[in-house]
Amino acid sequence: MSRPRTSRSPRRLVLSVPVALGAFALTVSSASATSTPAQIATSKTNGVAYLKSLQAADGSYAGSGLSNEWAFSAFAAAGTAVVDVAPGGDTTKNARTVYRNLLSTATWPSAAPVVTDYERGTLNAYAAGIDPARVSASRNLIANIYSYWQTAEPGYFGSSANFNGTVFAALALRGAKTQAGANRIPQTLTDRLVTRIRANQHTDGGWTYQKAEGDPTALNSASDVDMTGAAMAALCVSGVPNTDTDVVQAKNFLKSTLVSGTGAFNSLYGVNTSSNGWGIAGLNACGINPQTGDFLTGAGKTPVDFLIANQYNPGGGFKYQPSDTSPSAYSSIDALRAVAGGGFTTAPPAPVTPGAPKWVAQSAFTAGTATKLALTVDDGAGNLKVCSVALTPTGTTTTLGDVLTAAGGAATPAGCVTSVTPASGTGTITAVNGKANSGSNTWKVSVDGSAFAGAARNKVINVGDTIALRWGA
Repeated sequence: MSRPRTSRSPRRLVLSVPVALGAFALTVSSASATSTPAQIATSKTNGVAYLKSLQAADGSYAGSGLSNEWAFSAFAAAGTAVVDVAPGGDTTKNARTVYRNLLSTATWPSAAPVVTDYERGTLNAYAAGIDPARVSASRNLIANIYSYWQTAEPGYFGSSANFNGTVFAALALRGAKTQAGANRIPQTLTDRLVTRIRANQHTDGGWTYQKAEGDPTALNSASDVDMTGAAMAALCVSGVPNTDTDVVQAKNFLKSTLVSGTGAFNSLYGVNTSSNGWGIAGLNACGINPQTGDFLTGAGKTPVDFLIANQYNPGGGFKYQPSDTSPSAYSSIDALRAVAGGGFTTAPPAPVTPGAPKWVAQSAFTAGTATKLALTVDDGAGNLKVCSVALTPTGTTTTLGDVLTAAGGAATPAGCVTSVTPASGTGTITAVNGKANSGSNTWKVSVDGSAFAGAARNKVINVGDTIALRWGA
């Protein structure tokens, strides 16, 4: 996988031209049966070795613009901790530390970022064992994503014309859980994302990267395998069961594109391993086995068979198209993640490097260092506000009252908080945005997915907390 499609790169998350990185001897022959557990294990081992070879001498996978950081989600799916990936065994240059340092720089991702930059960072930081909300004292990737909420089209993140930004918002915000494994965003936000994803499903059961909602021509146009895999994964990581009608229709769309002789999905871009990888990742995320049932062709082939048949061994890289003569870095990442059973991100495995923790995260605010926090405000009447709040803490913690005060003048998008009662002090919050407590219906707060409880101005807020305010019983 490259990166989520954007207006600057409308075809794939960057994959439009395969990247040639040297050839190896192709030793995998076509088999008459589906890939065995032993074949899959060998594919994973060799694939991991190839992805390790992509690491630069300074330990990096990512740089300015397009890069190989998606390897982190493939490593995690294959059971390799990113902190264990180091050039020449130099643990001071391990891939996780280098990536975290990159994400922490003020110039990352670019002078003109788009929402998919932060979604890509979230998915791969999470897989690498970096808490995406606590990358550093100044970097909160969850808050960065929140800043792209579309107030005029609630549920979309970034330009709605580039629907992929909303799909990857769901994958990132729901897929990248807290270190304890909890969903960090409130259900009301998840519901808005799911509603928009459903509204963009084409009549053939799939999706494309472009907005289709409200456009009969677009809804009746052909879907592509890639975004169908991503969108169905977004539904499933958001809690939609694989028996749901829309997920079943997506599964049937993928099935309809199968090529009997090879097991490949025939995408809008032709038969290729990256599209296959995305399609399989969608099935994996939904708990649908791509090796049996609907995905075993009459010729006894599956999409996993197709990927393994296009892997170079012992080199481990995967070709983009069967006719290619050398491996592609991006296709290899897409393919390995799929063969390993992954979706679009995976919780980090336990490291083997002595002393290396499973997770790294900023532990406290740094007084005087500007930062951001993710905030939602739900008035209980269907009006959900989502924003990123900019503030400069004066200590190692802050308070809910100070966050809401900051939101009144430094929220993106603006208007998240227009008033709070009381406006100062430490007491119970009795009104937000002009809506007052009434009987058992009061303002409550949840942090990082915790149970909602009474909201008070002196509620302690820590670095990276995802804050949800809700009015109700």
